[in-house]
Amino acid sequence: MSRRVVRQSKFRHVFGQAAKADQAYEDIRVSKVTWDSSFCAVNPKFLAIIVEAGGGGAFIVLPLAKTGRVDKNYPLVTGHTAPVLDIDWCPHNDNVIASASDDTTIMVWQIPDYTPMRNITEPIITLEGHSKRVGILSWHPTARNVLLSAGGDNMIIIWNVGTGEVLLSLEDMHPDIIHSVCWNSNGSLLATTCKDKTLRIIDPRKGQVVAERFAAHEGMRPMRAVFTRQGHIFTTGFTRMSQRELGLWDPNNFEEPVALQEMDTSNGVLLPFYDPDSSIIYLCGKGDSSIRYFEITDEPPFVHYLNTFSSKEPQRGMGFMPKRGLDVSKCEIARFYKLHERKCEPIIMTVPRKSDLFQDDLYPDTPGPEPALEADEWLAGQDAEPVLISLRDGYVPPKHRELRVTKRNILDARPPTGPRRSQSASDAPLSQHTLETLLEEIKALREQVQAQEQRITALENMLCELVDGTD
Repeated sequence: MSRRVVRQSKFRHVFGQAAKADQAYEDIRVSKVTWDSSFCAVNPKFLAIIVEAGGGGAFIVLPLAKTGRVDKNYPLVTGHTAPVLDIDWCPHNDNVIASASDDTTIMVWQIPDYTPMRNITEPIITLEGHSKRVGILSWHPTARNVLLSAGGDNMIIIWNVGTGEVLLSLEDMHPDIIHSVCWNSNGSLLATTCKDKTLRIIDPRKGQVVAERFAAHEGMRPMRAVFTRQGHIFTTGFTRMSQRELGLWDPNNFEEPVALQEMDTSNGVLLPFYDPDSSIIYLCGKGDSSIRYFEITDEPPFVHYLNTFSSKEPQRGMGFMPKRGLDVSKCEIARFYKLHERKCEPIIMTVPRKSDLFQDDLYPDTPGPEPALEADEWLAGQDAEPVLISLRDGYVPPKHRELRVTKRNILDARPPTGPRRSQSASDAPLSQHTLETLLEEIKALREQVQAQEQRITALENMLCELVDGTD
C-alpha cells in the first residue's frame, strides 16, 4: 500500500482564536448600508469603523487600546453628506485616513493621537472629481500621498493627496460598475473586476489594459481580485449555478486558470485578504460566520486549503491588520477585526511554536511606514519595491506626523498628454529671478505655518491640562 505523503508547510497548523470578551469593542452601531466593502480599516495605532449616522455619513476612530464599551457620545469623524462606503488608512502615515462616500467626494482626515473632545468635521482635503458615488479607495503601496478612487461613474481617478490634484484619470476602460481594484506590490499595475464579468490588468500611467480575461468566473455576482507576490492574480467569484468559486490566474496566459476550485453555495461576496509574507489568502464572506484560509505555492494544486475559523455570529465586515501591527512574541501571523451588528471582535491567527525566540521564518522583513517614492517620481515612470523593516524587536508606531497639503497653482498648467493628467503639473519655464522670489515666498510662508502650528500645539496642551484638571 502506498502511504499518502502529507504536504510540508509551516502554516499547516495555523489556528484562529477570538479575543477574550474584554478585548472587544462594544456598543458600536455598525453601518447597515448595502455595499460590499469591508466597513473596517485598522493599523498599528487605530481601528476605524463605518457607523450608522443620521443626516450624512460618519465613521468612528478608536485607539487600539480603547477596548470595552464605547461611550455613545464618543466623537465621530463626520463631514460627508451621505453614507460613507469605504475607508482606508494611509500605509505611510498611521494618522491619516481617507473616506469615500455616496456624496461623490473623497475626504482625507488627520486623526490626532489624543482623543478629540468633539466630532472631527474638517478634513485636510476634499477630493472632487467623480460624478457618482465613490465606493472604492486604495492607497498606493510605495509612493507618498498617492490615492486611488473608483466610483459609480465607472471611472478610476488617481490623486496626489499632498496637492489635491488629479494625477491620472482612467475613463473609458470599464463599461459598467467597478467591483474591486488592487495594486500590485510596487504599484506599477492594477487588477480590476467589473460588472461586465471581465478581469483586467491595467498600466495606469500608460492608460492601457495590458491583459484581460472575460468570465474568469461565469456567475453574474461580484468578483474580487488581488495580486499575489508571484505576480499571479487570485480571484473570488461565482459559478453559473451561483456556487462560490476561487481562481488563480497567470496574467501572461489568461486562457487557462492556474487553479479553479468550487467552494460552497452562498450569496455573500468573498472578501480576499492576502498576506504576501506568508502567501496565505484569507477569505471572509459577508454574512458568513467563518474565515477560510489557503496557502498559495508553486506546487500543484497551487491553492492549498489550510483550515477554517468558525464562530456562531455572522460578520458584517472585516478589518485586516498590517503585518507591522502584530504581536511577534505570540507567533501571531494575522489579526482580523470582525464586525458584528453592535460590536467589533479581534480574531487572532497564530502558528503554534514551543520556542519563545523570534521566529524569523514566520516574519521576513515586511513593508514599513516609509514611502519608497514621491508622487511625482512615480508619475514620471519610476517604480520601487516597498521599503522593508524587520519585526525582530517588535514595531513601535512613529509619533503623530502631519500631512501637509500644498495646493498648486492651476494657472501654470501644461496641456495634458496621454492619459488625462492633472492641470497643475507645471513645467512652465521660469526665470531665475522668478524662481528665487517664489522660493523666498515659500520659505516665509513655511515659517508662518510653523509658528501657527507651534501656537496650536501650545493651545492644545493648555486645553488638555485644563480638561485633566477638571477631571
